[in-house]
Amino acid sequence: MIRAASLLLASGLALALAGAAAAADDPKPAPGEPDLAAVRASAEKYRDVTKALADGYVRDPMNACETAQMMGLPGEQGAMGIHYFRPNLLGVSAPPNPRVSGTGTHTDFLKPGVLIYEPQADGTLALVAVENLVFEKAWTAAGHKQPPSFFGVAYEHMVDDPKTPIDEAHMFEPHFDKHVWIWRENPNGVFAPFNPKVTCFHHGAQPKAVPTAEALPTMTPEQAALHKAMGH
Repeated sequence: MIRAASLLLASGLALALAGAAAAADDPKPAPGEPDLAAVRASAEKYRDVTKALADGYVRDPMNACETAQMMGLPGEQGAMGIHYFRPNLLGVSAPPNPRVSGTGTHTDFLKPGVLIYEPQADGTLALVAVENLVFEKAWTAAGHKQPPSFFGVAYEHMVDDPKTPIDEAHMFEPHFDKHVWIWRENPNGVFAPFNPKVTCFHHGAQPKAVPTAEALPTMTPEQAALHKAMGH
């Protein structure tokens, strides 16, 4: 009888753990939250960074491409990328003094406060993730007792530790933030801060110049005929 009960208990525990693992692998939105497909669709146009700029997003003034190593973490965790943020959604209305501060409590991932891009070898940028960020002071002033969450996952609490040489808060006042890797699969998890499949290796690469008509070599009549015959 005891053996049977033990087997049932072990079986129930195994099922519970399996269910928890499945939930972690297949996160679900909380009531009222958009699913990841909706988040991806809403950010689709920002794969073209010029459209992000047109909508009010600005590039990180420090032009940093953030990696795990920059935060004193193992390099295997990967990178984030280059951040573009919308000051009005973050409630940022003044220069850093000495840190960036804001009054925003925006958490709608259908209109993310931050877009994250990976620099490419040809100098272009690839959208890899979206992020929301709220300042702790503004969030608690609004009456919230707990950090914001998405899909039941709490935002990371980012506070600089003056005892370390690294700025854990990225020159921001204490805040909460959450990443969502909608355009690049992340082995660390869709909501993890860093992604080992993202690299900053090409940060600083310049876009390739497009040759002008004047710069193109003049073709001989024979070359022109061959060019036409080949269907160009």
